[in-house]
Formats: sequence, structure tokens, C-alpha cells
Amino acid sequence: MEDKKNRLQAIYDDFENEAAPFKTEAVCGRGCSFCCSDAGSIHITTLEGLAIRERINRLPRTRQMAVNKRLAADMKQRERKSASACPLLMKNRACMIYDVRPFACRRIYSLAVCSKNQHPVLSRQVMVRGDEAIHALQRLDDSGYSGHLSYILHMLDTPAFLNVYLAGQFRPEAVMAFGKSHGIVINRFMGKAGEKIRP
Repeated sequence: MEDKKNRLQAIYDDFENEAAPFKTEAVCGRGCSFCCSDAGSIHITTLEGLAIRERINRLPRTRQMAVNKRLAADMKQRERKSASACPLLMKNRACMIYDVRPFACRRIYSLAVCSKNQHPVLSRQVMVRGDEAIHALQRLDDSGYSGHLSYILHMLDTPAFLNVYLAGQFRPEAVMAFGKSHGIVINRFMGKAGEKIRP
């Protein structure tokens, strides 16, 4: 699993290096959190979820309890098809897990100030490279799944699922009911977008 975590970081770094020239005109700044509260669902892979869960588990106990309560509330909101801000967004509009934030957060920036009427503006080149990186992430985590942050973290909090996942086993039937009702994607079937996609 440590090797996979290192490769996960390499995918992040590769994307950042290739996207950097297109981000020079980005208007994003400290405290800007439109993407964390208004831009839609935050999709992650189970491998990313594992890194996030490990970080949450290192927080002070009272903070862990508060985060878990917010994750449960977010999950209920999503089940009702209602949008909600990222449960990992703090009151000062900063991310409490910024250094291990998932790719869904890393890929977004904007060339224009965001608002209710102006969603993030990205260059086409970065969007294409972002799609390639997502397929690389899914291939890397080919015994895992992709889905909204709260759903994936909920799965990883289920010992039966976590033990199977950590053992590197592939048993989609074990999460079939939850997966169908919560839009969970099987990475093994989604990470085969074509030979040109780089790992």
C-alpha cells in the first residue's frame, strides 16, 4: 500500500507540473473556497480516501468526532440530492487536510472570479490532462472504487470493506447494494480509457 501511496503522489505531482503553465493567470487565493462549497460533488478514489482517513485519525479526538459528524451529515444531504459544503472545510474557509486533498480538489482552479453565476474557468489543456490523471488514479486503485468523498469514507469506516480492500482483494458484490444506490464506480472498469493514458 505504501508503494501505491507514493505512486498516487507522483500522479499529483505530474499533473501539477504539466498544469502549472496554464495556472499563471489563476485568480484563486487564500480563503477562496467556492469550489469547496458551491461547485458540486467531491469525487475521490478509495486510495485517496485511505490517505484522508489516516489524516483525520491523527486529529485531536474532539476534532475527529466533529469531522465524523459533519461527514455523516454530508452523506445524508447527498442522499437527499441536496448540495452541501465540503465537511473538511473549516470556519476560516481553509481545508483541514490540504496537503492530502484529493485530485478532485487539486485539478480545479479558475481564470475568472467564481460566483453563483460564474463557475470555475479552466483551460482546455488542463481539463484534458485532468481527465487523463483521473484514469491513471483509477488504474492505480484498480481493486477499489470512486465516488463522493462522504460515501467513500463511509465505506472505509466499515471494517468488512476495509479489510477486503487492504488485503488487495476485489469483491464488488460486497458493496453492490450501497454502490448502486450511491453512485459508486468500480475503478477496474473505469480506468481503461485507452493506451495513451499514462500511469
